[in-house]
Formats: sequence, C-alpha cells, structure tokens
Amino acid sequence: MIKRIKCKAIEKGMVEILPQLDSEVFTWVILPLLIFFARICDVTIGTIRIIFVSRGQKLLASSLGFVEVLIWLVAIGQIMQNLNNFLCYIAYAGGFAMGNFIGITIEEKLAMGVLVVRIIIKKDAAQLVEHLKNAGFGVTNIDAQGTTGPVNVIYTVIKRSDLHQVVEMIRQFNPKAFYSIEDVRNVNQGVFPNHAGTRVRFFSNFKRYAKRK
Repeated sequence: MIKRIKCKAIEKGMVEILPQLDSEVFTWVILPLLIFFARICDVTIGTIRIIFVSRGQKLLASSLGFVEVLIWLVAIGQIMQNLNNFLCYIAYAGGFAMGNFIGITIEEKLAMGVLVVRIIIKKDAAQLVEHLKNAGFGVTNIDAQGTTGPVNVIYTVIKRSDLHQVVEMIRQFNPKAFYSIEDVRNVNQGVFPNHAGTRVRFFSNFKRYAKRK
C-alpha cells in the first residue's frame, strides 16, 4: 500500500514537471532556432529582392518583398513576446548574418543579368579580340592613349554566367591586362554566344532572341 502511494506521488510529480520541461525546451531551444531560420529566410529573400530591384524586375521584387516582410513580422513578433530570452537576440542577429551570406551565394549561383567588361592592354589586342569573337561575344576595340603610351581598349557586353569564361581568356592572352566589370541594367541589340557554336543577337529587356545572320 505504501509503495503504491509512493508510485502515485512520483507519477503526479512527473506529470507536473514534464509541462515545465517542455516549456523550457521550447523557450530556450526551439524558439531561438525558429527565429534563426526565419531570419535566414527573410534576409536571403531580401538580398535577392534588392538584386531584382537593381535589374528592374518589378513583379519579382514586389512578390519577394511581400514574403520577406511577412516572415520578418513573425520573427520580430516572437522577439517582442520573449524580451527576457537573450538567446532570441543571438538567434536574430545570427540569422541576419547567415541570411546575407546565403543570399549572395544564391545570387552568384543564379548568375542573372548582364555585365560590361572593359579591358585595357598595351600590346596588340588582335589575338584576344579574335578569340572573343570566335567564342561568340560581341567586341568593340578602340585605340587609345594611356599614361604610359598607346593602349587598346576592348569593350564586351556579356551574360553574367559567361564572366568566368571571359576572364580566363583575358588571363590566357594577357595576364597583366587591366580590366573592370560593371553591371548593366538593360541591353539593346547585343551579341552573345548561345553555347552551341553560333551567335545570338540579344534584344532589349532581355526578352527576345534571334539568330544572327
């Protein structure tokens, strides 16, 4: 009889303790993790949204902005309800930092948009120009005067996904060449390779394609 009473007392105590343990686990472990991942999502989306804004993609930027703010409101709401939980602050800041990193990484993988590459070299640029043309890139070559003497200035507008290929060509033909890379918001009548042995003429707003005659 005494043993049964003790067992019931222990069971009753466990029933009272378990909800408290569950509450503490949620407050100090699950909640900070949820805030951390929510912040990663909204900052990642925000980073990509800014890129779309800079490229004039109105619909995509607006849609991503809606999702970004919705997630942010959920995360900040949990912070305000748990002001005494310092782990929530750490999770919020950590998610922000990680979100920036992931967002930039995703943007690099997507390789969206168009770039203009400006190359300045001192020696004869004919070989590099010919190689770029054979690869399907549109090239403009200008004779110019630099600080130390005559130079060749080469302009080529390329898809972001082709940047690595162009940089490798520059390094192959003139490792000491000076070059700069800039983002382009819009392009009209550019010439780009289609990676199938022929060139493609690239019309404005990145929408229409036609084979170059």
